[in-house]
Amino acid sequence: MMLRRLPLLKACVTTPHLFRPRSLIASTPAFSSSKVRRITTTSPGPHRTAIVTGSARGIGKAIALRLARDGYSVTVNDLPSLQSELDTVCAEIHSAYPGVSAYAHAADVTSPDEVSSLVAASVANIGPLTTMVANAGIAQVKPLLDLTPEDFTKMFAVNVQGVHYCYQAAAKQLISQNTPGKLIAAASIVAFKPFGLLGHYSASKWAVRGLSQVYAMELAQHKITVNAYAPGIVDTNMWEVIDEGLVLREGKEKGVKKGDMLRKFSEEKIALGRTSVPEDVANLVGCLASKDADYITGQTMVVDGGIVYT
Repeated sequence: MMLRRLPLLKACVTTPHLFRPRSLIASTPAFSSSKVRRITTTSPGPHRTAIVTGSARGIGKAIALRLARDGYSVTVNDLPSLQSELDTVCAEIHSAYPGVSAYAHAADVTSPDEVSSLVAASVANIGPLTTMVANAGIAQVKPLLDLTPEDFTKMFAVNVQGVHYCYQAAAKQLISQNTPGKLIAAASIVAFKPFGLLGHYSASKWAVRGLSQVYAMELAQHKITVNAYAPGIVDTNMWEVIDEGLVLREGKEKGVKKGDMLRKFSEEKIALGRTSVPEDVANLVGCLASKDADYITGQTMVVDGGIVYT
């Protein structure tokens, strides 16, 4: 997109003269249109579409609803066992935002073939891809010395390889369309400051942060931006799993009950004094998916209410 040459540029040059001494006016160089740089955009055209993985519930669902509110046609995705919940999310979108398209497609992000099929099905059902949100992830509370090879492999298969497959398939689709676009993935505050008993989870989120940076480097030439979001303590099913694990590992002899660790962490660690809700994260993702974030790439942005300061 070329900046308008006249009269806007003329106004930009001449208006400051009203406030400058005459001696400075004489030395002001003439404006040269040859120095105007072309400004490109990584935002899609008027019809925007997004795929959100892991969106049957929790943060993913909130992201899908936020993007639908912003006018995106949305493909929601999760495991086949959650198909009914995906259908419910689609129904909520259709009810709340008439005219916005929503499509449910079950797929396992640990399978590159299933992810490729997800992208193809999304394009066929709601139109050319513009945004991929690789939100699917898992957590597990376990000391590093107790981890089995299967624990480590599963964590990285979902949290890291799953993001890679989503980024890869979406990028190939965007390049084949010859359109700009946005790739966004779920990291975590543990990508900046790991938590004890969440060692392999923390490592997987550090990997998402690094992977996103390299994708940003390699895809910039195609006008594709790549960023990640790093939630803190969010009241979702995943944090219920973490809470239960911490109670079993640290609190069973101290009379600690389910929910106590979540409250303890929130009260002691969050500067703003409340546990995050999925919509807090969705608001950040909505920004990263918008044209306001066209000049942001390779970043992992924290949304935690004040736990980690970067």
